Amino acid sequence: MEQRLLGQTGLKLPVLSFGASSLGQEFRSVDLNDALRSVRTALDLGMNFIDTSPFYGRGLSECLLGFALRGVPRDSYLLGTKLGRYARDHFDFSARRVVESVDISLQRMGVDHLDVLLCHDIEFVDLRQIVEETLPAVRKLQQQGKVKLVGISGYPMHIFRTILAQADLDVVLSYNHYTLQNTMLADLVPLLRAKGVGIINAAPFSARLLTRAELPPWHKATPRVRDLCRQAAEHCERQGVDIAQLALQFSIAHPELTTCVVGSANPENVKQWAHWASQPLDLALVAQVRQILAPIHNWFYIEGRPENNDPLPPGTPG
Repeated sequence: MEQRLLGQTGLKLPVLSFGASSLGQEFRSVDLNDALRSVRTALDLGMNFIDTSPFYGRGLSECLLGFALRGVPRDSYLLGTKLGRYARDHFDFSARRVVESVDISLQRMGVDHLDVLLCHDIEFVDLRQIVEETLPAVRKLQQQGKVKLVGISGYPMHIFRTILAQADLDVVLSYNHYTLQNTMLADLVPLLRAKGVGIINAAPFSARLLTRAELPPWHKATPRVRDLCRQAAEHCERQGVDIAQLALQFSIAHPELTTCVVGSANPENVKQWAHWASQPLDLALVAQVRQILAPIHNWFYIEGRPENNDPLPPGTPG
């Protein structure tokens, strides 16, 4: 699988990476054997960067990764986890919890270091704490060799600009913001490039919005957004293409977005995605789909504290 440099970090990641949130049963109950096989399948196919968090399954994802990675040489894969979010409404970005969280994650996964460590969903807290307390504590762990690269993750674009104005980062992870429907992450690329920050994209399907699957009850898409995405999926189907294939291929096509994280506890899905990643992107079909989605281009929702979010543009579609 093609690999790209992660900013100026010197680290290379595959264009498609394995997201382990499904191992924590975040979206559905999973079969244990399938979950473990999905990790090995991803590694066999070249998806050798794995992204997880103690939030996923409240530690279950990290524990299952520990089992799945037993016997796998540590230098054959790259591993990233997060800290700060531990339940839906439980956040703790204190320096004390930073140290505790990393040590627990290392123990769960049976490793002695992390290649990437991200402060998770920081839009839910006062960003001054991230700058003044959390990141300095993580940098100390980096000096100790427990962590190689340090960064932040979250939904609003505003959080990245705010933190980068006050602190140095090695890497950022953004989700739902470089898809067929929303390309706001691309607008952030010049700033990230100038600061030498590596970019990890995630969630090319926008939580099933850009698939033929039924949306989960918690999805925040409005009726209009759902309708236009359904029209786009039906258009792709008439062309003999699954919109999920187009969505995944589009999300890995930007050369400055090093990798796109996508995950499943079903190894057959992992095989399908790796196959799609190896196929050429139909640019004509992309143009047609983006034309259908034009009325909701860059639609987004509010996540976390209002002050940490991007301003809604005038005339935002409902």
